[in-house]
Amino acid sequence: MKPIKANTVAAAEGKTIYPKIFAAVVEGRIKRKLGNHFKLSNFGINLTTLAPGSASALMHSHSKQDEFVYVVDGKIVVRIDTNEYEMNPGDCVGFQAGTGVGHQLVNRGDRPATYLEIGDRSVGDQAEFPEDDLQARQTDGGQWLLLHKNGEPY
Repeated sequence: MKPIKANTVAAAEGKTIYPKIFAAVVEGRIKRKLGNHFKLSNFGINLTTLAPGSASALMHSHSKQDEFVYVVDGKIVVRIDTNEYEMNPGDCVGFQAGTGVGHQLVNRGDRPATYLEIGDRSVGDQAEFPEDDLQARQTDGGQWLLLHKNGEPY
């Protein structure tokens, strides 16, 4: 494939696999799946823009998938466990899998903020959501099962 402008990749605005009761958290999130565009199989790369008031995801942690974030434009607050840090263009942070430490990106500013997120595609991942009645289990086929914390499906 030839090089492209990242912002020409089709965007998914506010699209989420979350149950409807959690979907409002990511309204205003625009995600361009660059890794998918180039058919990368070992890791994913998203160019994501958060509108003011929007979040990247619910507070969560992964059992197997590492994540890395690099801020391109605007200001983002990263929540890591009970701590919060402001991130500006050029700032980056990584989230190691298996630690159980939750994280979330939030745009509390008055203009959009854009970042690159990079994550591996380890199969059999599980995601925990410490602030919400949600857990996610990845099937062998890569699909996510969304469950209440007591194991009942949504």
